[in-house]
Amino acid sequence: MSAALLDAPTDAAAFAAATGATPAQLADLERFRATLADWNQRINLMGPAGLAEFWPRHAFDSAQLLGLAPTARTWVDIGAGAGFPGVVLAVLLKGKPGVKVTLVESVAKRCRFLEEVVQALDLPAEVQNVRAEDVALSADIVTARAVAPLEKLLGFAKPCLDRGATGLFMKGRSAESEIVAARARWRFDCEAIPSRSDPEGRILKVDRLAPR
Repeated sequence: MSAALLDAPTDAAAFAAATGATPAQLADLERFRATLADWNQRINLMGPAGLAEFWPRHAFDSAQLLGLAPTARTWVDIGAGAGFPGVVLAVLLKGKPGVKVTLVESVAKRCRFLEEVVQALDLPAEVQNVRAEDVALSADIVTARAVAPLEKLLGFAKPCLDRGATGLFMKGRSAESEIVAARARWRFDCEAIPSRSDPEGRILKVDRLAPR
C-alpha cells in the first residue's frame, strides 16, 4: 500500500483534520454512515469492504471535490447510488447560501434510501428518479463516481454541460485510456487531476464538450 493511501483519513477525527469538517458535519456524516449500513442489509448499495472504508475511500474521496470547485454552490450528481459524492457534498455545503445538490438516480429503491437521508439530515438536496441523460439542469458542477466509462458518461452529462456546468468525474486507474476512447466520439477539454484519496485515481475536469 502506498504512502499516499496510508495518509488518507481512516476515522472521523482524521477526516475532520484533513477537511476542516465541523462537529455538526461529522455528526451528519455519522448518521449517513449508520443509515447506509442499515439500508445495505436490505438493498445492495455497496459491499461490506466499502462500509469498512467509509472515511478514506468514500467520504474523503467525495469531499476532495470541494477543493476543486470552492465557489460552486449548485451540483448535479449523476448515478448518486449510495450517496457518493452527492450526499457528502450536501452535508459539507449545508448552511451556505444558494446551495442545491441534485441527486440523480434511475433505480427507485436507491432513490428511497437517498430521500430518507436527505430528509433525516435536512440537506440542501433533492432526489430525482430519472435516467441521467434525461436531466437537463443548470448547475455549476456535474459530477459522477463509478457510473460508466467516460465515453458513455459524457453523453449522460451533456445536457448539464451544455447549460454551462463543468464536469468533475471521478475515475480510477483506467482514466487515461478512457480519455483516449472518449475522444473518438467527443471533442472536449480535459484536465486529469490526481486524486487525494487514491494514488491511482484521477478526477477529470471536463469543459467544452461537443460531438465529433
